[in-house]
Amino acid sequence: MIDPTSAPLPRLAAAALIALAIAGCSAGGGAPLSAGLSARMDQPGANLNHVEALGLINHYRASAGTTALAPDAGLDTSAQVLAAAYAQSGTAPKLPDGAVAIRVSAGYATFAETFSGWRNSPADAQVLTEQAATRAGLGVAYNSGSTYGVYWVLVLED
Repeated sequence: MIDPTSAPLPRLAAAALIALAIAGCSAGGGAPLSAGLSARMDQPGANLNHVEALGLINHYRASAGTTALAPDAGLDTSAQVLAAAYAQSGTAPKLPDGAVAIRVSAGYATFAETFSGWRNSPADAQVLTEQAATRAGLGVAYNSGSTYGVYWVLVLED
């Protein structure tokens, strides 16, 4: 038998996990972030940990009552191509055909910083919890000669 008073516990647990992860993204400190979320993308040989990045987004989505996004290697490739073009031109990419949403960012060296920026922007936060999205791709590119250095692209599809 299920105790109806315990039903919110999974949601509370998800909220607690996201709060811990987000606390580490803020300047105030908190739980230490994993290397996958705090790795600087403006370093030689930098490699984004897509699993941990999408995990952080999915914890945020869970705290908002939205279903998790599935990773999509094809979308990762598309997002990477868009991020590289963004880093070269300085012009933010437009929503690709078939996508339900896109988020871009520039100047943040780590995914944790990027996510924190998205989370703290009402428009970006709304996109992170887009109900119609079921799959995600994430790309990052570095251009030392550009204005912002590191460029991020998140593509969401249904």
